[in-house]
Amino acid sequence: MKCPNILYIHSHDTGRYVQPYGYAIPTPNIQRLAGQGVLFRQAFCAAPTCSPSRAALLTGQCAHSNGMIGLAHRGFSLRDYKQHILHTLRTVGYDSTLIGVQHVAKAPDIIGYDQIVKVQNNRVEHVAPAAVDFLNHAPSQPFFLSVGFSETHREFAAPGPTEDPRYCRPPHPIPDTPQTRQDMAAFKASARVFDQGVGAVLDALDTNGLTEDTLVICTTDHGIAFPGMKCNLTDHGIGVMLIMRGPGFDEGLVCDAMVSHVDLFPTICEFLNIEPPVWLQGNSMVPLIRGEAEQINDEIFAEVTYHAAYEPQRAVRTRRWKYIRRFEDHCGPVLPNCDDSFSKDVWMQHGWRDRPVASEQLYDLIFDPNEAHNLADDSSMVPVLDEMRGRLDRWMHATDDPLLRGPVPAPPGARVNDPDGLSPREAPRVGSPRA
Repeated sequence: MKCPNILYIHSHDTGRYVQPYGYAIPTPNIQRLAGQGVLFRQAFCAAPTCSPSRAALLTGQCAHSNGMIGLAHRGFSLRDYKQHILHTLRTVGYDSTLIGVQHVAKAPDIIGYDQIVKVQNNRVEHVAPAAVDFLNHAPSQPFFLSVGFSETHREFAAPGPTEDPRYCRPPHPIPDTPQTRQDMAAFKASARVFDQGVGAVLDALDTNGLTEDTLVICTTDHGIAFPGMKCNLTDHGIGVMLIMRGPGFDEGLVCDAMVSHVDLFPTICEFLNIEPPVWLQGNSMVPLIRGEAEQINDEIFAEVTYHAAYEPQRAVRTRRWKYIRRFEDHCGPVLPNCDDSFSKDVWMQHGWRDRPVASEQLYDLIFDPNEAHNLADDSSMVPVLDEMRGRLDRWMHATDDPLLRGPVPAPPGARVNDPDGLSPREAPRVGSPRA
């Protein structure tokens, strides 16, 4: 079989807040892609922070295994950049090109792409035309093309006529106020711009006769940049959009199986009929895509170690239950790990800084899908809590999680914020947790 081209098109901080997931956020191009391929309704990132999430997807292993336990631009890195998927693809003839966001290395040259297209910045207005130009000039095939947009990262675009704040609804964890509606209107404007970028690149595939020979993977790194979402291990933080379209795919398939970003690398290996590297930790989604299986995972895992500040926590999710464990004695929210916003202001004005955060959390995802009612102290839940603790412990030992040995130091020279601070914009310091 001829190896298909691979287009990995991705955004910042979008979660599932796009039209195909039922939200009142018009994204017609992403909706068109969903109608032409497979939409995964229960897709999750492996880490709800920028670099760890992308690193997990691109190496097929959890963040603490690949080494990316914090943000690349703050001094964290992969242990081995040869584990990036482009190097496996190169062995079977793929030419690799990066356009826009990568966020797994401080300098993109470290990663090993054959070509890095320089753009003024990573906004759609610059990245999309560069991607279109690449596709218009008969690129060598098969190619692996990474197109990364900074949308929908803050700061958001200004709301336009179609994003009237009066008629916007904030996401579920956020109260409905004039400030939060304004915040959501701006997010919707950024989603509109992101969707335009997706549409331009998909149109370029069509124009150049590449659509039938290209596997498209459209996803994002983690949940949206609102309080209680990005950098949190509830589904508000780890739930992501994931849409795939490719040769032999059914059109308009909606899959409810639980999948993780770490499943993408083994999926590509099976799709291309190549030997998967020994370090992969996920499971191929090909049986789901072909309708040969209803589930491939009994459990998925997610983690945070560093974002702006140190906040070590781990989670395991089954179809019914979510268990989150925190590993630091900081008993309140780590505010530098929440982006500044109108919505954060509302929470802060009402005493968010003084609200305790439980060291263990257990949620029933059937009766409490918003994960608002912690059952960890409910005596009737002891058997479930023990089971979920066991699942998490087994995974941590199997993956040699450094948290098993105590606090995890930042690498030399890494810049981290004080967990007791208020904002990621405060001056970071160099060093380890509470150094």
